[in-house]
Amino acid sequence: MSLYQRLRDDLGLYLKQGDKTRVAELRLALSNIANAEKAKGAPLEESDIFGVLSKQAKQHKESIEAFRAGGRDDLVAKEEQELSVLLTYLPQPLSREEIVRIVDEAVQEVGAKGPGDKGKVMSKVMPQVKGKADGTEVNEVVTETLNRL
Repeated sequence: MSLYQRLRDDLGLYLKQGDKTRVAELRLALSNIANAEKAKGAPLEESDIFGVLSKQAKQHKESIEAFRAGGRDDLVAKEEQELSVLLTYLPQPLSREEIVRIVDEAVQEVGAKGPGDKGKVMSKVMPQVKGKADGTEVNEVVTETLNRL
């Protein structure tokens, strides 16, 4: 079963159960997927759907940090619940060691010689880690790796 179909099936299930938090989060996810499909002009691949869900999860994480800083524990709890719903659909995030391995392979494949080749390396790495790793962390690993060359 595709991820998209699983999201739709689970939405129906949670509607019947009356789980408002899960229903709201799944509706938002499906809406974000539909918007991404309209922007692309074609149905999304599974990895693209993971990317949409990852972006939504990242927004929740940023909100949690902001609400914590503002002392809004009630909103922190709400955002954490919504984030936990999304995390059930996302694959386990890659460890830093796995990201380093993927970056090292990409550096070898493109023949990168230094920081000037960052674009080539990033374009090779990002499709492999989409939805499985934070882009900021990938960027840091690529920068560190290329600076050592």
